Amino acid sequence: MTLAEDTGAERGGDDIIAAEYVLGVLPADERQIVARRVDAEPAFARLVDGWEVHFSPLAAAYAEVEPPATVKAAVDRRLFASTTTASEQGRAGLWSSLAFWRGLAAVAVAALAIYIALPYVNPPAPAPRQQLVASLAADGSDVKYLAVYDAAHREVGLSLVSGQRAAGKDFELWMIEGKNAPVSMGVIPAGQTAHMAVSPAVQQKLAQGAVLAVSLEPAGGSPTGQPTGPVVAAGDLKGI
Repeated sequence: MTLAEDTGAERGGDDIIAAEYVLGVLPADERQIVARRVDAEPAFARLVDGWEVHFSPLAAAYAEVEPPATVKAAVDRRLFASTTTASEQGRAGLWSSLAFWRGLAAVAVAALAIYIALPYVNPPAPAPRQQLVASLAADGSDVKYLAVYDAAHREVGLSLVSGQRAAGKDFELWMIEGKNAPVSMGVIPAGQTAHMAVSPAVQQKLAQGAVLAVSLEPAGGSPTGQPTGPVVAAGDLKGI
């Protein structure tokens, strides 16, 4: 169940739905419903706008990347080249030959058959997901986070939706893989948004869709290497 499926006050209602819509974690059918609400309900649309502004710092650390200038030049040459070389003119007879076109068609059919068969003979390895997202929440807790794992930048971006840490306490982020012991990913920095680096060992496990959890710990984090306080939020990482 996503947070969008629970519209009661306990889970944040429309505010959480708007946040999930902006982050892109809603299933396709729910996203269509919410998109219609954005068009029809000005108050809800303002919530969506507010979350877009709220999440913008998560992307601020990533610089824009422009393609090399050579890419445009190559595209222009392919699309707009107008000169015809002498050798191309000499081949005009070949291109107008019926026998040539019949032979070319036969070769094309054979190549298409090989192309279709290749994936079944040697299927390509699936491309790794570059981004995974999770809604972190727990029954009886007002702490809610939205998390984005960015494989390309090897970090987890966190946005605090609601809840505050108690005085002298810290939130600590954990990765949980199956029945294995939780692995600490570090103390979550104070603030509405945070970026946390991910170690190579944890990266491999996160790519498979592990669970993220947040526990309440003494200032500075767990003294034992395992959660000592209550788990105040948790959720599965899923592909966007």
